[in-house]
Amino acid sequence: MIEAVNLTKRFDEIVAVDHINAKIRDGYVFGLIGTNGAGKSTFLRMASGVMKPDEGTIQIDGENVFENPKVKSRFFYISDDQHFFSNASPEEMMRFYKNIYPAFDGPRFYKLMDSFSLDFRRKIATFSKGMKKQLSVILGLCAGTDYIFCDETFDGLDPVMRQAVKSLFANDMAERNLTPIIASHNLRELEDICDHVGLLHKGGILLSKDLDDMKLNIHKIQCVLKPGMKAEEIPGLERIKVEYRGSLATITVRGKREEVEAAMAACEPLFYELIPLSLEEIFISETEVAGYDIKKLIF
Repeated sequence: MIEAVNLTKRFDEIVAVDHINAKIRDGYVFGLIGTNGAGKSTFLRMASGVMKPDEGTIQIDGENVFENPKVKSRFFYISDDQHFFSNASPEEMMRFYKNIYPAFDGPRFYKLMDSFSLDFRRKIATFSKGMKKQLSVILGLCAGTDYIFCDETFDGLDPVMRQAVKSLFANDMAERNLTPIIASHNLRELEDICDHVGLLHKGGILLSKDLDDMKLNIHKIQCVLKPGMKAEEIPGLERIKVEYRGSLATITVRGKREEVEAAMAACEPLFYELIPLSLEEIFISETEVAGYDIKKLIF
């Protein structure tokens, strides 16, 4: 497990990460969401031991990461700014990482390079941004680590490659309990892969919750009520938001599905249905309650 306690990093007068407390469980996908400058990359750099915290700690299974080669051998860091040795080929990078990570899977490297139609002898400097991202993912997965840190890893990949990378993550999670930590500014990108999401804003975490818990306890109802009745008058509902479009009311509520359905049935509407919320809608609802407008924070 990765645990951050009061994690803080400053650059002169700028507080990039502000007393963050977070726990990342093994075998789950943790999504770190936030705008550019929210502190995502700084958090990952401290988690990977590239930067030393000014205050607080970040540990893996109780051991500090910074200047700890034993702990660093347990993760692979894919930065947003791709870096490879000058004039190196993918095969040369593979040999380099093989010396660092004892469990590096050489045969799988060649197999994945072929699957992604990448030439392992070609100079990486001639690769496109998307090809470099693909190579980084391949190297990271083949390293055989317990954790993989991804900073905007899906940025620059086409839709087909994004799904391919997500499938590879899911496969390694199932087979060897890999734990991906993925930082992104795109909520939609992480919706189908993350188990737990943290919303980072101005260096602090506004919200950190399991997606399953969020989805089970927040619902959107579309309904047409009896003449003269307003959605605000329905008893037994913990309303977060109510919108009208003509006679059609859209109500966002918190609570158990059975209780919500019972409350709706009791008021005998002309029509109603519960509609699943997207990750974007869930976060908009949760952050509006906390007094923030996520549309301004993320999009």
